[in-house]
Amino acid sequence: MKCKCCCNNKTEQTEIKEAESDQVEQSKNLDDVSKEPQPPKKKNFFVRHKILVILISVILAIGLAIGIAAIVDGVNGIKVLGDFITDQILGMKWLNMLLGMAFTGMFGEEFMSTRWGGAIQFFIYDTIKIMVLLCLLIFLISYIQSYFPPERTKKILGKFHGIGANAVGALLGTVTPFCSCSSIPIFMGFTRAGLSSGVTFSFLISSPLVDLGAFILLASVFGFPIAIVYVIVGLVLAILGGTIIEKTGVGKHVRDFILEGEIAEVEGVELTRKDRLIYAKDQMLGTLKKVWIYILVGVGIGAAIHNFIPTEWIQAVLGEDKWYSVLVASVVGVPMYADIFGTIPVAEALFAKGVGVGTILSFMMSVTALSLPSLIMLSKAVKPKLLFWFIFIVVIGIIAIGYIFNALNFLFV
Repeated sequence: MKCKCCCNNKTEQTEIKEAESDQVEQSKNLDDVSKEPQPPKKKNFFVRHKILVILISVILAIGLAIGIAAIVDGVNGIKVLGDFITDQILGMKWLNMLLGMAFTGMFGEEFMSTRWGGAIQFFIYDTIKIMVLLCLLIFLISYIQSYFPPERTKKILGKFHGIGANAVGALLGTVTPFCSCSSIPIFMGFTRAGLSSGVTFSFLISSPLVDLGAFILLASVFGFPIAIVYVIVGLVLAILGGTIIEKTGVGKHVRDFILEGEIAEVEGVELTRKDRLIYAKDQMLGTLKKVWIYILVGVGIGAAIHNFIPTEWIQAVLGEDKWYSVLVASVVGVPMYADIFGTIPVAEALFAKGVGVGTILSFMMSVTALSLPSLIMLSKAVKPKLLFWFIFIVVIGIIAIGYIFNALNFLFV
């Protein structure tokens, strides 16, 4: 007969071994589970829609500021807030005041009261202001643009038809390159992809004319009413121009090599936030390298107009009471090659001399949409008949805009 204590010991040892075996088995199972691919963690709404959240936050902040201003002083409070944003934040009037004080201390009040003193201050102030705003805005626009690569843009445009598609093409032009020569290669790609001529030409007209940077810089110089008007008439011109080219059938007269070229299908790659920031920085630096000389030339011309050319001379040629002022501004603008940023200092000086808003808009649009270098480049992509109609439609639109807004000039002065 076996002893009870021996049996108990064996039983306990067996239980311990079984427990140890179970623990080993469980640990193996845990290791196997940990090695199995885990389903990706679902991001919450704020992470997945961070751009939308930021945009809504900015809109709410602006709305809150306007609401507080209205509560404090009604309509006048809103006007004061708008003037502060236009003058001090966008216009950087505080910078002009600081430069005036610094130059007066360096060169004396007598020199700064001369035309040369005023021209030097105008040149340095406008150059710094435009360069700073330009870098900030291009960085922001390029970051947004990183969400709309050409392949994705083509897919978006392909979903729309008729005048609605032309409107989308014009709107997409506001988040793409900053001069007409940069827009033409994209226009060629859209044409090769089979998009309608209405969409492609609405894009081509809108792209150099209207963008967020132009709107903010215009607001910093002329205020929000004129900036909003410029954007609206630019988009209307782009949509109407594209629609006319499509409906008349002249849009088919493009060069054969564009239609016969192969379409490269590029698989989309999802960019990280770091990639987008790097892209935005590179675009900012690249654009600045291309346009800085035009900004300096434009500011120099603006300084000369502002300080050396008598107001009477400007009024004699470009005064709003002169029927030919819009025609002169439109013709003078075509031989020039500059983007919207280079034209703003000249427009600012003309506005200070009493030139009508319509004349200024015509000048800026002719420089940006119909510069000779861009027309020469476009002639390599389209046939003479289409090039003629493109120029004709845009010129007529620019001149019509000029006369209409000169007639309404009292609303802006």
